[in-house]
Amino acid sequence: MRSRIEALAAPVTLAQGWRRAAIALFAGAVSALAMPPFSLWPVLALTFPVAIWLIDGASAATRPRSALAAAGVGFLFGFGYFLAGLWWIGSAFLVDADVFGWLLPFAVAGLPALLATTTAASFALARALWTPGWRRVVAFALAVGLGELLRGHMLTGFPWNSFGYALADQAWLGQFASVVGVEGLTYVTLAVFAAPAVLADDRPSRTLLGAAALALAGLAVFGAARLALAPTEFDTRVSLRILQPEIPQDMKSQDSARDTIMDAYIALTDEARGPEHRGFADAGLVIWPESAFPFLLSRTPEALARIGESLAPGTTLATGSVRGERRPDGSGAADFWNSLHLVGDDGAILATYDKIHLVPFGEYLPFQSFLESLGLEAITRQRGGFATGDRRAVITLPQGPRFRPLICYEAIFPEEIAGDERPDFLLNVTNDAWFGRTPGPYQHAAQARVRSIEQGLPMARSANGGISSIVDSYGRVIASAALGERGVVDGNLPKPLQETVFTATNGRLHLFFPVGFFILLGIRRRRV
Repeated sequence: MRSRIEALAAPVTLAQGWRRAAIALFAGAVSALAMPPFSLWPVLALTFPVAIWLIDGASAATRPRSALAAAGVGFLFGFGYFLAGLWWIGSAFLVDADVFGWLLPFAVAGLPALLATTTAASFALARALWTPGWRRVVAFALAVGLGELLRGHMLTGFPWNSFGYALADQAWLGQFASVVGVEGLTYVTLAVFAAPAVLADDRPSRTLLGAAALALAGLAVFGAARLALAPTEFDTRVSLRILQPEIPQDMKSQDSARDTIMDAYIALTDEARGPEHRGFADAGLVIWPESAFPFLLSRTPEALARIGESLAPGTTLATGSVRGERRPDGSGAADFWNSLHLVGDDGAILATYDKIHLVPFGEYLPFQSFLESLGLEAITRQRGGFATGDRRAVITLPQGPRFRPLICYEAIFPEEIAGDERPDFLLNVTNDAWFGRTPGPYQHAAQARVRSIEQGLPMARSANGGISSIVDSYGRVIASAALGERGVVDGNLPKPLQETVFTATNGRLHLFFPVGFFILLGIRRRRV
């Protein structure tokens, strides 16, 4: 077997020119199969060793040139990975194709190129730490893990498809996120699946291979035991009805469609309840998705009155909506927020949350005034961009349970949930209709689900044109609607856990991995 692996490794290590570039690009692209909807996580045991062997080939040059060569293959590996995993972003530019269609190639290729700079830097750092044998696997896991951490926080952060999600997406392998979070699982993923690279060495490290196998088995045993010993328990105070209306994105921006859209929401909720009832279902909380209306709900009293008339006594509605207010400076200008409203059975707005973590180029433009002066717009076509909310909120339902609102991709940021108050559940509203039936909505739903594992909190998720679901505190999907399916998700609200190790330590245990890897490299180097 070793001779066969050597036969595979040698051409990779010795490859030059376009062959070397093609191998890096292809290995990165294949790595994207580890993410939803494919979830072929074992493929990383093939592609990460290829990355190791490519850096081996870079080390043949002098040190400055070898770092540059490693950065080159790192960029191509990352570009292939992000291009194959994020191509669906281009779908958003086809919603208003006459306005944004020309930007599609720049978005589809530009974002992967930008993100690939972190893998380029990671591979260069790995090369700087490179020494023969099993130590280079540790250097690779350390450097790429730090690069993923940087990617998740630099500028406004974009941790989408971080390598740790390959394990976190598997319920029985992902439970360790309750201890170290997805950032800790990223280091584990890198180290475990890069370990097979040593099989091509003259003296393969059985210790490293054994440690990798033991780590993977440990994750499986820990996860299986945690799930087996904890059946889902439910909060009897409130039940849920979650809408997935599948309203076309181009309709959601048409003011003329306001009545049609409102009719669709109410009809969809009522038809699932049955003809013998009037109004909404008996659920204590009805949830509609992000930016549900082509108008400002808070400034449309007739819409609020209609909602109040339709709500059954004791039922509340959580719905996404754009919110606007005139600025107090007398200029006549207004600020707009991407918000979530809680509406009571009398049609009154009981609470509001304004989104804090906005999507660059989607909800605002960097250097907004300058780029708008050049004729550019954010995809939402909100002139001036959305304003940023000023606080993380925990909203209390009349029935007692408290929830933390997460609008759209706020659910992919573990730190977005931190706060002084611990809620009883997470409520995520999103509008993935921008991306159609592509891998994007699958990835979004899977990453949001990991927040439940980390926090020990259930999640209710309403997606227009995405994947709506009820998830328990262990990340198990209790009920869901399929992508592209119009309908409702009914269910009881699962109970929260007291606290996870992740929340008790403020999500900082992942820092033990880079520290431990540095120590391993340092101890070994002193012995050499």
